[in-house]
Amino acid sequence: MIKEIQIENLKCHGCANTIIKELSEIKGVDTVAVDVENSTVKVNTSDTILITIKEKLSKLGYPETGDANNLMHKAKSYVSCAIGRINK
Repeated sequence: MIKEIQIENLKCHGCANTIIKELSEIKGVDTVAVDVENSTVKVNTSDTILITIKEKLSKLGYPETGDANNLMHKAKSYVSCAIGRINK
């Protein structure tokens, strides 16, 4: 089932590349799509895996909209972005 998550700190396709790579490695995630303009992530997965996905997004610096978005999240998102730009 496709789930859509609105996230914080998504800036560019470098961020999107990192998110796609990292979420695709989670067992039970079939597809991942990132919409940079709307700051959304769409995943094809089950409800039970959704919690793991949201936790992973937060650890990468992209918490779900409405969750805490502190300085550490913002710093991690810059690192994730840089890595995504390098590892296209």
